[in-house]
Amino acid sequence: MSEDLRDGGSTLAVDAGGIEMRFGGTLALKGISFKAEAGKIHALVGENGAGKSTFLGIVAGRIAPSRGEVRIFGEPYAFGSPREAKARGISAIYQELTIVPAMSALANVHLGQTPARAGLIAERTMVAGFKELCRQLNVRIDPGARAGRLSVADQQMLEIMRGLQSKARILMFDEPTASLAPPERQALFAVMRQLRTRGSTMFLVSHNLEEVLDISDTVTVFRDGEVVASEPVAHWSKASLVRAMIGHDLQPVSPRIARLPRANIAPLLSARNVSVEGAIEGVDIDVHGGEIVGIGGLVGSGRSTLLRALAGLEPNSSGELSIGGETVPWPANTRESLRHGIALVPEDRKTQGLVLGRTSVDNIVMTKFAKVAKFGVLQRRAMQQRTREVAREFGFAEKRINDLMRNLSGGNQQKMLLGKWFFHQPKILLVDEPTRGIDVGAKEEIMTTLRRMADRGLGIVVVSSELEEVVSVSDNVLVLSGGRSVARLTAERNEITVQAILNAAFKINGEQHAEHKQHTHR
Repeated sequence: MSEDLRDGGSTLAVDAGGIEMRFGGTLALKGISFKAEAGKIHALVGENGAGKSTFLGIVAGRIAPSRGEVRIFGEPYAFGSPREAKARGISAIYQELTIVPAMSALANVHLGQTPARAGLIAERTMVAGFKELCRQLNVRIDPGARAGRLSVADQQMLEIMRGLQSKARILMFDEPTASLAPPERQALFAVMRQLRTRGSTMFLVSHNLEEVLDISDTVTVFRDGEVVASEPVAHWSKASLVRAMIGHDLQPVSPRIARLPRANIAPLLSARNVSVEGAIEGVDIDVHGGEIVGIGGLVGSGRSTLLRALAGLEPNSSGELSIGGETVPWPANTRESLRHGIALVPEDRKTQGLVLGRTSVDNIVMTKFAKVAKFGVLQRRAMQQRTREVAREFGFAEKRINDLMRNLSGGNQQKMLLGKWFFHQPKILLVDEPTRGIDVGAKEEIMTTLRRMADRGLGIVVVSSELEEVVSVSDNVLVLSGGRSVARLTAERNEITVQAILNAAFKINGEQHAEHKQHTHR
């Protein structure tokens, strides 16, 4: 990554005109024009389905538009050819992971671009480059580790590393930080700034508007398949971006009023000494009805592992569990966990949470077919009716309940993922990254719905890399660091802030949180 990547030709890295894209009867891009100056970071923002990722896909050679033209550094560009894109020095890093699970981390980073000498793979060079990227991005990933066994955050880092090591002239990042904690995000931004000084042109699609305002040079707003504004970053504030994205001001959400559970009421879920070898050790957690417990911490702290252990997805997990004050066996699988009333909304909705080739109706009712069956036969009318009820609850358009899940935006997919477990009606809902990769409007709707579900008596545990979301929605926060519980913060005592979570996660003034130790079985 040492060479200068400036281009001696056109000052425009990308010059697009009249781009139109149809998917069946849907017009995703409506004749847009777009210009991107070379050597700058260009942010594209908009609600899910606004057209920004479709446009990136066209520039990346993944999608051929219905009409229009694109010039790359002044030269005409052949659409729909990833090979052509690579030859032009274009590399894309997508939100939806493209790693090969069975291959090593090292092989995934060099996928399709393996260095060789005299016809032999230069493995030593590969490993050295891999370790240097890890150093720059402030992550620790074993190059020999099987990629499919890594966390989603580490898999996302592999995607980023693959793009960076390609030394492309144009780099496109589609929600690169959706699964990353603050330190990893800042490390990535430091690398992006370094690349900018060397002349790289970068595109950033992100729903995190603070990041957009911090890192970008220009911001272009997409809405309903059109470019509605494109201005230097100094022109924008978070409020003005939201207004341009959705066409009106976002209504503020009232802060949650923390309520302490009565001392004589047993928690819906009480877990003691939760451990998973090599990941978490001796973690305790209580969840009362009507309460949202946030799990704070950095990537690798054990947040998702804790949820997976409670949901019966970690075969090497152990602990002591009681539901409603009654001791029950530790769940060895998801069937046992559901029998206890525990359901997990996973962080990867595409591969773990939804069946993309089926409709919303099918995805919703499959969690409990008995609710829509009569004498063992599924009732289509009941399926449609119950799915419409879920759609209304989550602000999803009822007319789209028969659309295939893969044709929905990320925000609508996430609403339906939550909706399928709302339909099942568990006692405790574990929610991992509920707003990953979705727009600000959908985020507000989902967080408001979680609050409403808790107000009806559900116990909810939330993991989010967006610590502001953890702060805004939680009654109590359990902070993990290095697989151990390091702090418990409560809204009732006004302890829950982003700074307090980070202080605990980094073990700053850790002695102030020493009281947690008396609750931890070791």
